[in-house]
Amino acid sequence: MPATRITLASRADASVAAALVAGTDDSCTTDLQAPPWEFDRVPGYGPGSSMADAFPPASPVQGELPASYRAASDEELHDRIRRAKEALGERAVILGHFYQRDEIVQHADYVGDSFQLARAATEHPEAEAIVFCGVHFMAETADLLSGPDQAVVLPHLGAGCSMADMADIDEVEDCWEQLEDVLGPLDEPGDDGLVPVVPVTYMNSSAAIKGFVGRHGGIVCTSSNARAVLETALARGRRVLFFPDQHLGRNTARAMGIPLDQMPLWNPRRRLGGSSERDVRASRVLLWHGFCSVHRRFTVAQIDQARTEHPGVRVIVHPECPMDVVDAADESGSTDVIRRAIEGATEPTTFAIGTEINLVRRLAAENPQHTIFCLDPVVCPCSTMYRIHPAYLAWALEKLVDGEVVNRIRVTGEVARPARVALDRMLAATPS
Repeated sequence: MPATRITLASRADASVAAALVAGTDDSCTTDLQAPPWEFDRVPGYGPGSSMADAFPPASPVQGELPASYRAASDEELHDRIRRAKEALGERAVILGHFYQRDEIVQHADYVGDSFQLARAATEHPEAEAIVFCGVHFMAETADLLSGPDQAVVLPHLGAGCSMADMADIDEVEDCWEQLEDVLGPLDEPGDDGLVPVVPVTYMNSSAAIKGFVGRHGGIVCTSSNARAVLETALARGRRVLFFPDQHLGRNTARAMGIPLDQMPLWNPRRRLGGSSERDVRASRVLLWHGFCSVHRRFTVAQIDQARTEHPGVRVIVHPECPMDVVDAADESGSTDVIRRAIEGATEPTTFAIGTEINLVRRLAAENPQHTIFCLDPVVCPCSTMYRIHPAYLAWALEKLVDGEVVNRIRVTGEVARPARVALDRMLAATPS
């Protein structure tokens, strides 16, 4: 499914920012009302769902935004963005993730999930700049797949991803060495023709992790093709090392019939991830101890309450949610699967959705024939996505108009080559 080309006429106003101002008691932190530049000097992911997650000290930090952008009104910022877009024409394309605030989505040329937007980046060789309104790993992937003369710009360098950061390259390398100590050379097939381990990384990971996977015969997956990728990997190896999201790995593998006792959790801070050598040898899928802070907020209790208050409700959750939540829901699927399920409903339906609040509110505004609400009643957007504010987008675009590229995201050749190999393998693993 390609990213969606949008026009201003096709969108409804579903501003989460407006909701935060209107109901501060219903947000996970009142700091969400503050503009993101107030937090740029403070190490961390910013206010929101992942604010308590460990923040890597070497993470990129956004420099100070010029005062003219900080002082501008919303109307002025939107006007400056529109004028800069008009001046740039086909020289720049703006990509907006589903989880972006509505104030950003209205200016995007394409809206989609991380994989769809990476594909969209490859479809515009005429663009000198790809302005990626998402998070750091998405911009890296766009750089991997776009042309060498194209600049990928991330409007706010502090827009990272706590889940992606949970799989640190040094910890992954150490894990690989520990597995070699137990299982022998990991890249050499045994008498059965299978290698001991095939690494699989979720799209939500750094370029360094994708490069590691590419070097060791592994594959990148998305939430929509995770099953196809796991099937491909297990046809080559006796087991899979899956990172960084334990929940997507567990939910996918269990749907394939793999028992839970063959899916030990790998905690990188413990020897053998906290498992015994026997458990490692008996495993089919080793699950990295990572998670999405947004999707971890959803609970079975929320689903029970939705069913009590809305008899006949259709509950759809993202596969990054914990296993008991996925089990209690009617369906699970990627952000695009959720979107298409709602758009495909022919009769007025009540939907309870377990994914990021910006997307849920936008779906509700764009599909007024349905009743659509978020399972989590507390407004708590992806804290890193929320750092992409119209002021930063206006700044990045006006710099491009002036001939200056700011916040360019580059992946070096040493990492890029094997990372592209892993992405190519992903493209070949189509869902069955």
